[in-house]
Amino acid sequence: MIEAYPLAWPPGWPRTPYHQRKAGRDQFRRSTGPWTIADARDELSREVRALGGKSVVISSNFALRRDGLLMASARKPDDESIALYFVRAGKPLAMACDRYHDAVGNLRSLALAIEAMRQLERHGGGTMVDRAFEGFAALPAPGTKPWWEILAVKPTASTAEINTAFRRLAAERHPDRNGGSGAMMAELNVARDAGLKAAGGPDV
Repeated sequence: MIEAYPLAWPPGWPRTPYHQRKAGRDQFRRSTGPWTIADARDELSREVRALGGKSVVISSNFALRRDGLLMASARKPDDESIALYFVRAGKPLAMACDRYHDAVGNLRSLALAIEAMRQLERHGGGTMVDRAFEGFAALPAPGTKPWWEILAVKPTASTAEINTAFRRLAAERHPDRNGGSGAMMAELNVARDAGLKAAGGPDV
């Protein structure tokens, strides 16, 4: 399962050496005043959803509020890197940024990258965006459970069985349900897509 806390860095994604990181807060300015962590976090979520992203998980070393969002008022961690996970067009994607020492810089960098993708979609079409996102496909972390264990079905499950299990678990784990979260839904989406692919059925 992808964790929002602590930081779940995408497997295979290179890290920026600490001594090469920059102060990001001053790099991103706006007329209404300096960016706060909460503002930058919310703007990143809006950009992802505007692009059609779902099951958004913003992973960091910041403690979480009850609603699962970053607790901007908490003591700042030593590593303020940000990892972003979401599902778009049925595909799990991951992006991350540790170019800056502060979370605001890393959040804004990711938001601007997503905004650029939206510009590409408007002017270049969906195919170009799909190809651009191929490099951001989320890789399974070492030790990740196989899809059939996540869905509680047999490895030989049919597409109907996979979809039934997905809908049942999604009703329990959706972020809007008590005890659910975006991370749980992201895990379910990934498992369902892998199961349908293995079963040779269509994504629904």
